[in-house]
Amino acid sequence: MLKVTFHEDYLQFISMFGGAYGGLAIHAFSNGSSLGNETVVDLTLGFREQFKAPPFAEVLRTSYVISMDGAGDPIFINQAGEVFIGYHDNGEIKLLANSFEELIEENFYE
Repeated sequence: MLKVTFHEDYLQFISMFGGAYGGLAIHAFSNGSSLGNETVVDLTLGFREQFKAPPFAEVLRTSYVISMDGAGDPIFINQAGEVFIGYHDNGEIKLLANSFEELIEENFYE
């Protein structure tokens, strides 16, 4: 449906935990009750619909949204497995981590 390939690190996380908190909310196909019902598919399709202008449109077409920050900005993974955030107020796209694994390691505190 999304026409993307999910990165191995993300698939491993969601196969073990489903949608869960890993330092931040990580949405999957089925989420824990604290995350609500929005799946990775719902988030991705919703942001693709919301952001139809460049630069978001091109990037989101080949990426999938796994989370949002506190301001409602999408956090997404591209086909290379890099994790980005897109700021809806200024159109900036910023690299958060070189991989999903790195994102979890940087945000998860024991």
